[in-house]
Amino acid sequence: MEARGFIFGASVAARLGLPFLPIRKPGKLPCDTIGVDYALEYGADRLEMDPASVSRDQKVAIVDDLLATGGTACATVELLRQAGADVADAFFVIDLPDLGGAKRLHEAGISVAALMQFDGD
Repeated sequence: MEARGFIFGASVAARLGLPFLPIRKPGKLPCDTIGVDYALEYGADRLEMDPASVSRDQKVAIVDDLLATGGTACATVELLRQAGADVADAFFVIDLPDLGGAKRLHEAGISVAALMQFDGD
């Protein structure tokens, strides 16, 4: 997903010999896009992608650096599914479980894994 997720997503894709699909903020892609608006703790945002970059029922996994509330990750799942992708897995470097992101993703039918987690106080 946008920004830091590119570092990890592109690396994982390259290592596995799989394509990398960037999910971007509005106006960053040089093609026609589809998008989804989503709520943040402090406002709203939008994510976009090239709908031609996935085929119907193509298996796609989400890779990002941090899972907090799950807002961006859930919006990404919604966007990919809107494009026809089959999304069932999400991988993160860090999970902050007290913020509920993994629970939100599980409710959307997504399996979640993280390299490490930091519980709150």
